[in-house]
Amino acid sequence: MQLIATLAILGSIAAFASASSPAAADTKPAGKVSQPIPLWPGAVPGEKGDIQPEHDTTKQNAQGKPEDGIIRLGFVSQPTITIYSPPADRNTGAAVIVCPGGGYSILAYDLEGSEICDWLNSIGVTGILLKYRVPVRNGLPRYGPPLQDAQRAIGLVRSRAAEWGVKTDRIGILGFSAGGHLSAVASNNFSERTYPPTDDADKLSCRPDYTILIYPAYLTPDSDHANVVKELPISSKTPPTFMVMTQDDPVHVENVFTYGMALKQANVPFELHVYPDGGHGYGLRKSTHEVSHWPERAAEWMAARGLLKR
Repeated sequence: MQLIATLAILGSIAAFASASSPAAADTKPAGKVSQPIPLWPGAVPGEKGDIQPEHDTTKQNAQGKPEDGIIRLGFVSQPTITIYSPPADRNTGAAVIVCPGGGYSILAYDLEGSEICDWLNSIGVTGILLKYRVPVRNGLPRYGPPLQDAQRAIGLVRSRAAEWGVKTDRIGILGFSAGGHLSAVASNNFSERTYPPTDDADKLSCRPDYTILIYPAYLTPDSDHANVVKELPISSKTPPTFMVMTQDDPVHVENVFTYGMALKQANVPFELHVYPDGGHGYGLRKSTHEVSHWPERAAEWMAARGLLKR
């Protein structure tokens, strides 16, 4: 019963976010949005049922809407994916798994989730909104359960690619802040699953074909090795990567420099855009800052890699 209620809540949240967000008005998506799809066919690995019910943790205004226009989804124990499909006549076959940020405590579900999927639809890309587990579970790495969810999502999308109009060699991952860290972790931990296989989807590769990191967090140097990022076994098999950050980001612009230097050392192609100001947590909502143009730069990068050809 709890799972059914959760899916109903998330369906309502997705509808509200798509209808009311600034991004929705800008991109004018004309595709379709699925109901949330449970990520795991049975029990979720490691879950003990000790997390309080999932809900939006943002303070509400008098109209019952998020006070600052951001949905902060908390206490996620039943991860899902939601498929945002572009119109069939614009579908490029590319898909991107979107990982919202939130410090591994909550998920900025519209700002860095549903709005991003709407934008992806506007350039002919299928958006896969990943609702991964938060907050951090006691005794586990902050990215532990979320990495399981990301690996599972990539395999699941590959297994159902034909059904969702996706090409199996055009599946990328995009993340913001902590979701950017998760995307980087998933982009470097794909040789084996971090959970016991559950079905045929887990037999398929969980390596993303490309990676997009927007103001990623926690990409810090390993103190014992120059140009090595903690927790990330970066190699020549790490996917090509696009990154964006601002110099005044309080999460520290050094994150993208550290990751970029490690990619360079491994001979992995990457593109990095650093803007002078704009802070953190802007998603793709427009502002007077030049960083607001990152979606155009990302689309150009994708096009240059042949990802937007039908």
